Amino acid sequence: MPFIPAFEVTVVHSQTIADRICHFNHGRDPERLKLKYQAMAANAFAFLRGTCHLFYEDLPYASLPGGAPAVWTCGDLHLENFGSYKGDNRLVYFDINDFDEAVLAPCTWELLRFLVSVLIAAKTLNVKKPQALTLCRCFLDAYASALRDGKARWVERETAEGMARDLLKSLGQRKRADFLDRRTKLQRGKRRLRTDGKKALPVSDAQREKIAAFMTEFASQQPNPKFFKLRDVARRVAGTGSLGIERYVLLIEGKGSPDGNYLLDLKQAMPSCLKPYLTLPQPRWKNEAERIVTIQQRVQAISLAFLKPVSIDDAAYVIKGLQPSEDRINLSQWDGKLKRLESVMATLGEIVAWDQLRSSGQQGSAIADDLMAFAAIRQWQPQLIVLAMEYSKKIENDWRHYCAAVKTGLLG
Repeated sequence: MPFIPAFEVTVVHSQTIADRICHFNHGRDPERLKLKYQAMAANAFAFLRGTCHLFYEDLPYASLPGGAPAVWTCGDLHLENFGSYKGDNRLVYFDINDFDEAVLAPCTWELLRFLVSVLIAAKTLNVKKPQALTLCRCFLDAYASALRDGKARWVERETAEGMARDLLKSLGQRKRADFLDRRTKLQRGKRRLRTDGKKALPVSDAQREKIAAFMTEFASQQPNPKFFKLRDVARRVAGTGSLGIERYVLLIEGKGSPDGNYLLDLKQAMPSCLKPYLTLPQPRWKNEAERIVTIQQRVQAISLAFLKPVSIDDAAYVIKGLQPSEDRINLSQWDGKLKRLESVMATLGEIVAWDQLRSSGQQGSAIADDLMAFAAIRQWQPQLIVLAMEYSKKIENDWRHYCAAVKTGLLG
């Protein structure tokens, strides 16, 4: 019997899309929030990335396939939340790289958001609808196959294929000195951060004092305190969904590193936007930063250098290194060859499965046997694709309403 979606995308709210977005983003840094609103108007894919809260608020939970095992999710799985980075063992990996919304949830939540992202991004990539559906099936086939295999692997330069391999090989040409030169400038023989509005914005005196006091204390607790001596700080401009959250780029002494200085990212940890919709019991985290870092370290084979949860004035933050090896696959370079995108989708599907296997059986997540049994069931895959097709239509319609609100001045 064919699957028929049990929902029509007619979720009714008393507030408009613009009102709901403004309410969610209330209190964020106005300068960077304006940049977020501008970015979200570019296309429906940018809108999807900037409105994870709407996705889960409107998700037709009753229509999702039943029996999905609980897994550790990043919570915001989409095409641009995979990337390369150098692990704390100095090797470069390719994996899920954003865990701000990470929680314990049914695996179908994560899979559906990714499939919707593929269907919505298809227009920006000049991928036709039948091709986009092929990519969705390719992702799910690879995901299920990797789960059935039951072994948690990883992607690095020697094992990568296709466009992922090309990205990882290209990273060998990147130098930290060049990376620093792009993000900094020399003033009287010392590096200072560039605050040109593209990657960074100036901080206030109060913000500078707060971060300086934190770094003094943080450095004193590290094996090599001089390495973490603060040289400069700026408000960081990065991502889409998190724009406007308190976030800094730190230029530190980096004493002992080959290029003399080092960059760190310091970002306030906010509650996951999935929290209101969770029915599975969650661990009692010390704070939101502990949640983010613990799940990231649990899911990834090797995590970023300097990845730590920290606190400043009773607020939780995540600190990590900024690296020239951090990048994404440029999917627009598929050159009309669908096989290139299919290879990427297969890699991403395997990564998701491996990450779920690696973190299985921990604090409520399903054991590997249950994941393998779920993967052996075929019916849920076409169900998810049909649901993704229907839900993507709603998101595209929401984006059109959003753009109309922007044009009339209801948003920045």
